Amino acid sequence: MSEIPAAPMDRILRNKGAERVSFEAAKHFSEELECIANNIAEDAINICTYSKRKTINKSDIEFAVKNFKKKYM
Repeated sequence: MSEIPAAPMDRILRNKGAERVSFEAAKHFSEELECIANNIAEDAINICTYSKRKTINKSDIEFAVKNFKKKYM
């Protein structure tokens, strides 16, 4: 089960032009985005740990997102 509610996923899809969105589609979209978020979070934590810090900074997230995009986009 995803931590991200399906309703915001429905709104995102509708804002991008979807006329109708099934609950299953919104739920699946939520699960996929959570998987991506978990990958980025793990990378940001590794960056923070490598830097011998306990607090994740915005720059850690930015770097993790940049790495994610290089790998998968």
